[in-house]
Amino acid sequence: MTYEYDSIHLDRTSFANRPKTLWRYFDLLPVGDKSKIVDLGAGYTILHKSQRLAKLLGIKDLYFKDDTVNPTYSFKDRPATVGVSKALEFGVEAVGCASTGNLAGATAAHAAKAGIPCYIFVPVGIELNKIVQASTYGAKIIVVKGTYDDANRLAAQAAENHNWALLNINIRSYYVEGSKTLAYEVCEQLDWNPPDHVIVPTASGALLCAISKGFKEFCELGLIKENRVKISCAQPYGCSPIVSAFKTGSSEILPVEHPETIAKSLAIGEPGDGAYTLRTVQETGGSAESVTDSEIVNAIQLLAKTEGIFTEPAGGVALATLKKLVGQGDISPDEKIVCYITGNGLKTTETLLNHIPKPVEVEPKIELLATAVG
Repeated sequence: MTYEYDSIHLDRTSFANRPKTLWRYFDLLPVGDKSKIVDLGAGYTILHKSQRLAKLLGIKDLYFKDDTVNPTYSFKDRPATVGVSKALEFGVEAVGCASTGNLAGATAAHAAKAGIPCYIFVPVGIELNKIVQASTYGAKIIVVKGTYDDANRLAAQAAENHNWALLNINIRSYYVEGSKTLAYEVCEQLDWNPPDHVIVPTASGALLCAISKGFKEFCELGLIKENRVKISCAQPYGCSPIVSAFKTGSSEILPVEHPETIAKSLAIGEPGDGAYTLRTVQETGGSAESVTDSEIVNAIQLLAKTEGIFTEPAGGVALATLKKLVGQGDISPDEKIVCYITGNGLKTTETLLNHIPKPVEVEPKIELLATAVG
């Protein structure tokens, strides 16, 4: 989706008195009627300056963009608020999506706020907490016996037969625009000096492409002086079709028929924006890497113990990839790096149950406490 950039007049002072949500960028979002905006307060999330972890990794300038604090605890609130708002403009009967979990909750919450029915198509086996969340908002959950790609195909057929706006299917071109605000905010929060390198956890590729577009648009509008941001793709080893194409030098993204990874939110075997993602990584001078389940778990714990951020596996994929790329020399320790943390660990606690120590039990006697705490 493109805009008439010549007719958009913004400078750095334009945002001074605007709300601290992604709707501060209304001029660059595809909703024309402000009365249709469904706003739960998504966006303008914290950009953490890393101290302990940056030192541990040998990185001079490291930041974590923390979207775990969005209204439904993932970055998916960004496209959901735009998508549901646009759906209201279209006057549809219901909204919905195909989802591996996070978009389910985000879409359901915004649909509840809008007072419109919501239908969610999910593959069998996604995290229970994510189903509970979306269902509690009042959405109708359809569990498809198959992979995400199977759920996506069924949802696409439903969109053809009903007057429904399924956010990541028949109004996808509007929906994805919400995610580019992750680039806008980083530029603002770094005092209009964009990073040198960003690490993006990748499933369909839509997020990575949207972030790239965000940096390009701010440069086009003169809000940042130049855009030389390298964009790197992070995927789990058990579902890494884009990484595989990058490493083999192929332009073809070969689908993964049966994804096997604890990072279920990234388990999209046939990425819809895979070709665009691959091209973006190559054109920006970024890289692509995959990480194992054990590396993901270790990264989740490392981020929590050093920076106080509890991420779901997708954020663990991003950090583990960053760590690997630095170790391989694909990222310079002198670069200004932003690692995107896209979802909250409380949604996927079962991932860590076998990897954390058991709580210590103690009788309520002070003389026994010293033994209990070691």
